[in-house]
Amino acid sequence: MAGGRRITLAVDIGGTFTDLEFRDSLSGATHSLKSPTTPEDPARGLTEAVALAGERFGFAPGDVSLILHGTTIATNAVLTRDLPQGALITTEGFEDVLEIGRHARTDIYALRGPDRTVLIPRRRRFGAPGRIDARGNEVRPLDPEGLAGVVEAVAAADVEAVAICLLNAFANPAHEIAIRDALASRLPDVAISCSHEVSPEIREFERTATTALNALLVPVIGRYVTTLRARLAEAGIGAPVLLIQSNGGAISLDAAARLPVRLLLSGPSGGVLAAQSLAGRLGIPDVAGVDMGGTSYDVAVVAGGECGVVAQGEIDGLPVRAPMVEMITIGAGGGSVAHLDATGRLMVGPRSAGAMPGPVCYRRGGEEPTVTDVNLILGRLDGARFLGGRFALDREAARAALEARIARPLGLDLDRAAAGVLAVVNAKLAASIKTALFARGLDPRDFALMSFGGAGGLHACEVAEELGVRRVIFPRDPSTFSAHGILSSDIRHDLSRAGIMPLEEASLTGIAAMAAELREAGEALLEADGIEPGRRRVNFSADIRYRGQAFELMTELPESPLSAGTLSELRERFEAQHRRRFSFDDPAEAVEIVTLRLTATGLLGEEGAAAPAYAAGEAAEPGSRPVHVGGAWAEVPVLRQLSLPPGALVEGPAVIEQDYTTMLIPGGWSLTMRETGDMIAERRA
Repeated sequence: MAGGRRITLAVDIGGTFTDLEFRDSLSGATHSLKSPTTPEDPARGLTEAVALAGERFGFAPGDVSLILHGTTIATNAVLTRDLPQGALITTEGFEDVLEIGRHARTDIYALRGPDRTVLIPRRRRFGAPGRIDARGNEVRPLDPEGLAGVVEAVAAADVEAVAICLLNAFANPAHEIAIRDALASRLPDVAISCSHEVSPEIREFERTATTALNALLVPVIGRYVTTLRARLAEAGIGAPVLLIQSNGGAISLDAAARLPVRLLLSGPSGGVLAAQSLAGRLGIPDVAGVDMGGTSYDVAVVAGGECGVVAQGEIDGLPVRAPMVEMITIGAGGGSVAHLDATGRLMVGPRSAGAMPGPVCYRRGGEEPTVTDVNLILGRLDGARFLGGRFALDREAARAALEARIARPLGLDLDRAAAGVLAVVNAKLAASIKTALFARGLDPRDFALMSFGGAGGLHACEVAEELGVRRVIFPRDPSTFSAHGILSSDIRHDLSRAGIMPLEEASLTGIAAMAAELREAGEALLEADGIEPGRRRVNFSADIRYRGQAFELMTELPESPLSAGTLSELRERFEAQHRRRFSFDDPAEAVEIVTLRLTATGLLGEEGAAAPAYAAGEAAEPGSRPVHVGGAWAEVPVLRQLSLPPGALVEGPAVIEQDYTTMLIPGGWSLTMRETGDMIAERRA
C-alpha cells in the first residue's frame, strides 16, 4: 500500500450510536459519520459504519490502513454484571480481602454500611499455602501438596476465569508464577490473571479487586476480539486494529485481551484528550469538557491546559487500580428515561432506552419518554433531519408517551411537563460539573464549558447558566469529538513498580535500578509493537506522599538524569501539586516515593500535522421554526453550521444544525464561528 491511499479510521462504539472519524492520506481531510449501534453484535455495527463511510466518501475496504477503536464492551459488562463465573486464589488466610474491603463510609451516620458487590463469592475463593514478605523474601515456601489441592478445587468449581493475587506479589511474583503454571497445565482453557502483571502495586484490596475484575473481563473481551476479527475479515478489511485504553493510549488486540481492565474508559478518554488539544489551540487553558451521548454524561477537567490522569478510578463502586483519565460519569444522555418514582417525583435517568428500543420517537418499540423525545416535542430537534435525514423521528408518538407517563399523572400540560424534564436533567448535568470542579478546589465561573457528544449541544448553554459560566465552546464536529480524539491516539504502555523509599539522596541507587528495569520493559513492549526507535518516548512519574499519609499524588519526574538535584526538584513539584489540591504543604515533613511509573509511548500519527482549514461550503437558506426556549414558544432562526463563514456572528435565540447534532443558543447568548470551524458561545452582560 506504499504510496497509495491510506485511510486511518477512529471508531467509538457507544451505547446508542457508533461514531466514526477518518483521515484520508491523499487529501489530508478528515470526515465524520454517525450510525446506530448494534448492541447484540457491536462488531457488526462497526463494519456497517465503515461500509457506509466507504460508500459516502469513496474508499474501498483495502484502503483502510489502521483502525483505532474505542469501545464500551468492558464497561457495559461490568455495569450489567454480565460476567462469567470466576475464582480467586490468594495467600492462605487472606481469602476475604475482597469482602472486607476498605472502611470508607459515605454516610458516617448510617447504622449499616452500603451494600457492595463482591465479584467472586466465598465458595470460589481459595488460599494457597505459602508466604512472601513485604521485601520480597520467601517466609514460607509454596507447599506442592497444598498447591495441588487448590488447583483441584478450582477445577471442581467449573469456572471460566481465575484471578491470582498473593500477598506482596508486587515485591516477588515467584509464587504467583508457580500457581499460574500449575493451573495452566491442569486447566488450559481457563483465563488466568496474575496481580503482578495486572497491578503490581501496594494496597491489597484494590490490587485484588482489579485483578479479579481483569480475570472476569478476559473471556468477555476475548470473545469480542474473536468476533471483531471475523467481522473485519468478512468485510475485506485487513488493517491492524488497536483498542483505546482508559489512559487515552492505544494497545494491540492481543494486549487488550490480556489486560481488559484497562479498557473501562476506552471511548470517553478520547474525548478528554481531544478537549485538552482544542483548549490549547484556542488559547483557553481552563475548560470543563462534557460529553453527552445517548446513555451517559462524562465530565473531565482541563486546568492550566492539562487533563488529570489518576492511578486509580472506580466503576460502579468497584475500585480499579490502573492509570486512567480523571473524569466523572453519570447516567444522563439523550436516551435517559423520564419517569416518576414511588412518591410521584419526576426523575430522569440513570436508566437509558439505549439504541434498542431507543427513545419513543425512534419507532423501534420504546414506550417510555426520554430526553430526546422531549427535545423533539419542544421543537429543539428537527425530526425530519435527524442523522442527516437518514432517520426520521416521530414527534406525535413522543407527545403521546410524555402525556401518558408524565403530564397526565402530574396534572400538567404537555409543555410544562416537557420543560420540567429538561429542568431536571439540566440540574443533574450542572451538579456533576460542580462535583468535578469542587473536588479540585476550582470555581466553575473561572472555566469555559466545552460541549460535545450528539446530545450535548441542546443543553450546554442552559447548563452553563446554572453554573454561572459565561462561555461555551462547541468543537467543529461535536457529535464525533471523542472519535476525533481517538484519531490522534498513540500507542501507550503504563508500567509501574512499587517500592516505598524516602525521597532523599540515599535512595538514588534503588530508584535508578527500578527506573532501568521499567525502561527495559517499556522498550521491549514498543519493540513488539513494531515502533521504530525514533518514534518512541519514555516518561517517568512517581506516586509521592508525606510520610504517614494514606494517599499519594502522581508527580512527573524532571527529564534530567537522576541526581540529588532531581529529587529536590521532584519534591518541589509534589508540594506545589499538594498546595493546589489541598491548599497546604509541609516543607518540614519527610516525603516518600511509593510507586515509580513509566509511560512508554509509540507515536503513530504524523508529527506536526495540522487539521485542514474550515471552509463554509453548504448553501442553505436561513429558516425558522417554533422552539420552546426561555420558558415560552418563539419563532427561532434555524441555521446550518456549514453555511456559516468564519467570523459569522449568531445572536440567540437560534438553532444551529449539523447532520449529527443540534446546538441551541438561548436568548442573551451570541455565537461566533472561528476560522477553525469551532464555535464559541458567550453570554452577553
